[in-house]
Amino acid sequence: MKLTDIPSYKNLSTPFYFYDMDILDRTLDTLAELSAKTGIHAHYALKANNEKCILRAISAKGLGADCVSGNEVLLAAECGFPSDRILFAGVGKTDREIVDALNVGAAFNVESLPELKNIDYIASKLGKVADVQLRINPNIDAHTHKKITTGLDENKFGFPEAAFDEVIAVVKSLSNVNFIGIHFHIGSQITDVEEVFQLECERMNEIVSLFEAKGLVVRNIDLGGGLGVDYNDPDRNPIADFNAWFTTIDKYLVRRQDQTVHVEPGRSIVCQCGSLVSTVLYVKNGQNKDFVIIDAGMNDLIRPALYDAYHRVDNVSAMADGRKETATYDVVGPVCESSDVWGEGRVLATTRRGDIVALRSAGAYGSVMASQYNCKVLAPAVFSDDESVPTYEPLF
Repeated sequence: MKLTDIPSYKNLSTPFYFYDMDILDRTLDTLAELSAKTGIHAHYALKANNEKCILRAISAKGLGADCVSGNEVLLAAECGFPSDRILFAGVGKTDREIVDALNVGAAFNVESLPELKNIDYIASKLGKVADVQLRINPNIDAHTHKKITTGLDENKFGFPEAAFDEVIAVVKSLSNVNFIGIHFHIGSQITDVEEVFQLECERMNEIVSLFEAKGLVVRNIDLGGGLGVDYNDPDRNPIADFNAWFTTIDKYLVRRQDQTVHVEPGRSIVCQCGSLVSTVLYVKNGQNKDFVIIDAGMNDLIRPALYDAYHRVDNVSAMADGRKETATYDVVGPVCESSDVWGEGRVLATTRRGDIVALRSAGAYGSVMASQYNCKVLAPAVFSDDESVPTYEPLF
């Protein structure tokens, strides 16, 4: 089933998330090929999308898992990710989450001295030794939206350079942590690929040398994620530019034979395979503009309201009908908030009540950030390799 097949279903119940598993498979194959070629290992960031069908497809391709909560760690293990390829990151790990991660056998990306000491304490109580990477704040501008940059001095993540001597001394003093490497993550939706990731590699080279000069052997080099995708034209660019990313790392990162390099893509793996499918409720003629009101709202996909993020809107019914005439609309949702807007001044095929529209590039940070605001029901997931779609009984 393809996105364009959906309007043919009668009594379609929307909104729902539609995932094109062929795009996901092609994306994963591209990533696996580059990983084999360059020796750069990928860990999928579960925070982008945690649908079990998607996680099982990703784990089956041999990727590791990057997790930012204890429940993500448990879900990764459930969906087939090997325990020795699960990383647990995040600035605020609870004691319960640390216990769960230790029992699974996950490694930790550690963000602060209090956290490091707490992991050591809990590991000692369980009779375990925790593998830890230190997350470093490299003070690199990722050239992205201020709310998704994570590697500047003012961000809450990781150790600043001023803390290096102290953290190295503490690591050496602890008995129940095993230092394995250094971790960066500088931001998301990075499109200046070579410029930004070259800077990241050069900064990593400096910090690895510094740590090893002070007696900590760095076996894992983890460069985080952040590769951007094309929200404007997902059909033309359904697969992110993994080649530019891996080639840049391979060119500028200094590494030894005994060192393993990791990256942690999330968005760039799943974003383009997902669309939020919605029905046009009304076409409203305003005094100065026309509105297309759809049944998907900011409760289903919060990125436009939260980040002013752009998602392409396609009238799938018009595509199926071959409608060519266009008109300009503001596309809005049903939620009782002025920020529930999908796009202003969008040129669409002339749109009618009952048309099926798709909000594209919604596979990442869509369903995982959904809410039931206004008592809305969470949108279900539909997969292209399953012919079933949500339907409703006619009211009259």
